[in-house]
Amino acid sequence: MSIIKRNGNQLPGFPGFFNDFITKDLWNWGLENSSLTGTTIPAVNIRENNENFLVEMAAPGMNKHDFKVELNGNSLTITSEKNFEEEPKEEERYSRKEFSYQSFSRIFTLPKDVVDADKIEAKYENGVLYLVIPKKEEAKQKGPRLIQIS
Repeated sequence: MSIIKRNGNQLPGFPGFFNDFITKDLWNWGLENSSLTGTTIPAVNIRENNENFLVEMAAPGMNKHDFKVELNGNSLTITSEKNFEEEPKEEERYSRKEFSYQSFSRIFTLPKDVVDADKIEAKYENGVLYLVIPKKEEAKQKGPRLIQIS
């Protein structure tokens, strides 16, 4: 007996559930971050504290020159392009060579008028792109203030 994916919805109460279950790659959970084209979209962690937004993007195999980070208004765009090209050695020739090219673009919307754009810092280390996005002084949450009664 074999499992066959059927087109169409045989059970009206379960739209696509069984089809999704049968076709999912249960052994490769990393595919959850794949785009419709089958390319990988890097996973991102975004944290916020009183002083900053902290962004971590997993992008192994890249180097810092492969990234472009741009803030336009309150939209943060992270893009990357990387060509993997290797020059053949003098005694080698290709009978077949498949090119490798990787690119992605992620756009995040930050709260309006909160970010201090001049102080954003980025570094790439051990396969992770780190961004520290400071908040403007007026956007930082102030602690409780005692108000004097006259």
